[in-house]
Amino acid sequence: MKLYEFESKEIVARYGIPVPRGRVVDKPEEALQVAKELGAAVLKAQVLVGGRGLAGGIKIVDKPEEALQVAKELLSASIRGERVERILVEEKVCIDRELYISLTVDRAARKLMYLVSEIGGVEIEELAKKYPEKIHKIYVDPNIGYVDYMAREALQALKLPWTLLQDLANIMKGMYKIMIDYDAELVEFNPLAFTCEGKLVALDAKIIIDDNSLYKHPELQKLYGREFSGFERKARELGVGSYVELDGDIGIICNGAGITMMTMDLVYYYGGKPANFLDLGGGVTRERIKKALTLMLSHPRAKVILINIFAGFTKLNEVAQGIVDAVKEVGMKKPLIIRFKGTFAEEGMRILKENGITEVYTELDDAVKMAVELARKM
Repeated sequence: MKLYEFESKEIVARYGIPVPRGRVVDKPEEALQVAKELGAAVLKAQVLVGGRGLAGGIKIVDKPEEALQVAKELLSASIRGERVERILVEEKVCIDRELYISLTVDRAARKLMYLVSEIGGVEIEELAKKYPEKIHKIYVDPNIGYVDYMAREALQALKLPWTLLQDLANIMKGMYKIMIDYDAELVEFNPLAFTCEGKLVALDAKIIIDDNSLYKHPELQKLYGREFSGFERKARELGVGSYVELDGDIGIICNGAGITMMTMDLVYYYGGKPANFLDLGGGVTRERIKKALTLMLSHPRAKVILINIFAGFTKLNEVAQGIVDAVKEVGMKKPLIIRFKGTFAEEGMRILKENGITEVYTELDDAVKMAVELARKM
């Protein structure tokens, strides 16, 4: 479960980690009042999706009077499909350098791992792609926990003066305590600012809580589910399977978590980007595939729908009928690329082609290549 930035910062501050002065508001007049108290300020839309800065969700006002209009604009905006209902008004911090630090779980190593980089302010995925050599990993022995040598190692990787060793140690120790106390999957400061005054301040904070631990945190239980996008909520209401919203333009519908992840990997491999993860589960019925496809045909970012069904108990002739039902109900709004393999595959493919759905494949590579190619052209 993701926490809003202001919620993460409330936790972070309780653990002694420096954050900018500020307050969360939901009315433009309140934003003006806070800005008057702070002077030059930063107004930050509180949403649970990434890419907020590039989408115009962070604004700087040098004069408090500007905060009123900027707040009105932000509170009437949507960021990547999520309505902005609150904004965080913070003091403007003079930044010398933007750094990156996070504590996360390396599932392969079965350990917690600090990631630190002298380059902050960009998504870690983008950082790993462009500057993999700039990311330094520090593993935490689960039997021991945080040890101060980790701060010394991080300090060198971040190219900070030794006078900041104790400050960095306090931050890293606090991150570890938050991770343990809240059963978190991620504690991230991006950026962690090295200020003009030579201090370290967490300009942005992100905490993700393990859903499975919420029974231990009754104060957080009531917040569960709010991060679901409109399509995630709709998929849950329809009962079509496991749905996760992504930021690409190729809609994915598969049966089984493994085959869905494999399909997504192939889409990335051939240069595309999935718009979602939708696993229908086992025993796909005519009605379930109809509901799932109807949902995806209405997705604003999905230029192409890629359906990959590998059938054992599932009957592909029934799946084909469900696909036809959806197309007849809402129309062929976007290209459908379908891969069928397994029980009654030939009959299913015949049904599809008789109803004008011709992009049907037996080999997944061929289907994925076509989906990526069509998405690029649109």
